[in-house]
Amino acid sequence: MLESLTEHQLLVFWTQLLVLVATARLFGTILRRIGLPGVIGELAAGLVLGPSVFGRLWPDGFDWFLPDDPVQSGMLQSVAWLGVGLLLVLTGFETDLGLIGRQGRAAVLVSAGSLMVPFAGGLAVGFALPEAFVGDGAERTVFALFVATALAVSSLAVVAKILSELGFMRRDFGQLTVAVGMANDLVGWVLLGIITGLAVEGTVSLSGIATTIVGIAVIGVLAVTVGQRVVDWSLRRVRRQGENLEGALTITLIFALTIGVATQWLGVEALLGMFVAGVVLARSRFHQAGVVATLETVTLTFFAPLFFATAGLRVDLGLLADGEALMWAVVIIVVALTTKFAGAFIGARVARLTTRESVALGAGLNARGALEIIIATVGLGLGVLNDTAFTAIVLVPIVTSLAASGLLRLTVRGWSGTSEEQARLEREEVLSRNVVVREQRILLPSRGTANSIAAAQVLHFAWPAQAAVTVMSVGDSLDEESLQPVVDVLHERSVEVHRVGGDDPAAEILAEAQLGYGVIGVGASDLARAGGVITPLVDRLLSQSPLPVVIVRRARDLDRALPGAFTRAVVPVTGSRSSRAAQEIAGELSAELGTELLLAHVTVPKEAAARSRPGGYRWQGASLLDTGVGAGLLVQAQAHAEGLGARVRTAERRAENPADEILALVDDEEADLIVVGASVRRLDDRPFLGHTVEAILEHATATVVVVVPGAAAD
Repeated sequence: MLESLTEHQLLVFWTQLLVLVATARLFGTILRRIGLPGVIGELAAGLVLGPSVFGRLWPDGFDWFLPDDPVQSGMLQSVAWLGVGLLLVLTGFETDLGLIGRQGRAAVLVSAGSLMVPFAGGLAVGFALPEAFVGDGAERTVFALFVATALAVSSLAVVAKILSELGFMRRDFGQLTVAVGMANDLVGWVLLGIITGLAVEGTVSLSGIATTIVGIAVIGVLAVTVGQRVVDWSLRRVRRQGENLEGALTITLIFALTIGVATQWLGVEALLGMFVAGVVLARSRFHQAGVVATLETVTLTFFAPLFFATAGLRVDLGLLADGEALMWAVVIIVVALTTKFAGAFIGARVARLTTRESVALGAGLNARGALEIIIATVGLGLGVLNDTAFTAIVLVPIVTSLAASGLLRLTVRGWSGTSEEQARLEREEVLSRNVVVREQRILLPSRGTANSIAAAQVLHFAWPAQAAVTVMSVGDSLDEESLQPVVDVLHERSVEVHRVGGDDPAAEILAEAQLGYGVIGVGASDLARAGGVITPLVDRLLSQSPLPVVIVRRARDLDRALPGAFTRAVVPVTGSRSSRAAQEIAGELSAELGTELLLAHVTVPKEAAARSRPGGYRWQGASLLDTGVGAGLLVQAQAHAEGLGARVRTAERRAENPADEILALVDDEEADLIVVGASVRRLDDRPFLGHTVEAILEHATATVVVVVPGAAAD
């Protein structure tokens, strides 16, 4: 039965939240301004508000603020644990399993070294510490095991927070550090279960240990198999009608709590399960970026600072006033720092990592926090540790985390990593700034026509290899064999095929587009409507699609299914967002195929601009006034394309009719590809792409790619 809280308990609870969060945020901000991770300030906030400072400066106020009341303490601890749980869900979202898998051998060796060496050092210290540190009646062996376990582990939450704040999470060593930190946490929980059983019963239950390990493995397998399917199904349903942040956030929290409950039931902390949940959720192509942004905002501004501040509240530095106690506390900290660094460094060198990578791993894994504090708390509760030992051990995460961040910053300063890593990071940075070409899934409606095959080819060579493709068959009589040429073009890429049924294929395609895709690619049709080559289906997609649309019309009079590797491409440059999107696709094609790009800007003379155009629309693909901006636009476009690795030339022209000038450039250059951006307007109850674009589609003999970034463009 739930018992009502008194008004006083509620007042103290709200005051605790106010003071802890405000102080932690203040200290964190100060630390960040001097170039250190804010988590160090958040840990220090708890130290200042605990018995070491606040308790000595104003004992009565401290007793009111942190009363000796289990209910009061439980309220605060519950909120703090929820905070670190959410932080580990976010860490799971940022963990790249593919990258970690490629570093599997290194992860195993570094994990082994970073656990075994500090564990051995901790055992030695545990047996050497004077009786003043040992709990009354505790066995020396059990005491030494508690010390060894506390010194051996790292804190996945603190490691992730430091890496994230320093901007190292996506570095190769950053991902490897997270992987090893996860292994440290897992082994730490198992070791805690073993030594706790030994402390309570005097014996170790091998069957209990085996059950725990097998249970963890089973939960991990179920999470990435059955759990993945449940998450995908749930997130897909809540996203059917478009962005649904509330529904997606609900699914995220329920799944994270479910896995957390399962791991806690096994006797392993729920935090490990919540980290696994974050990894599974991030693997779903139906997850929404807004969920991560919302969780980050709430967690990093409230819950995480509260947890880290709460961790320092039980530390009483006054217990170390005795010279011998202080000396041994320093010994514990030094052993923790040196053995963890040495173990990680040795493991990394055995794995043939560079010296700098090895130092970075040794520095990063020295960050400790939640698990070490839990081990110390359990040891104190069982009477294995006394208050002096508890304070000395809890000081370790504060000092080591500070040392870890400083050494990590020094190690990485001026170091960009291997050429492969630099290329990966640069690629990720480019993709993050792109308008259209990203790692998100591609939707490709197809009737199996030559234009669909050409569209598949353009998308395949322009988009990152990680971007999977869903091919939607459009047409009742279309079978898998008819779509095989389209699928074959997308070789070595994850592809799934869906059949569109019903009388309204456009509606089904638009509904599918809501489910986590980044772009729709379609082939144009040679069955022209009045004045164009766009089908009614494409018209509907252009009018209603929430995503960018890429339309591909293959070259005319080809005697083969595919246009082949494009040799030269003309790309009109206007400075608009749609033009930038076209440059992205052209640049990626050039980087992949070696296509030579001609970036062309056409300026319409003032006298021509003054004359009216049919329907009152401007020419698209050109500047209406001769303002001299063309050269500047071309310089920017060239820099952007070269940054993608493209082969580039530029051309600036003046012409009354931009379409005619672009088509003339295509002929002069003997180009086999035109990539042009467009914005959608309405004209005669149909989408209108602009005079220039529609004229190019109608008259060009080369392959034409039209990019419509969507409603957010232009």
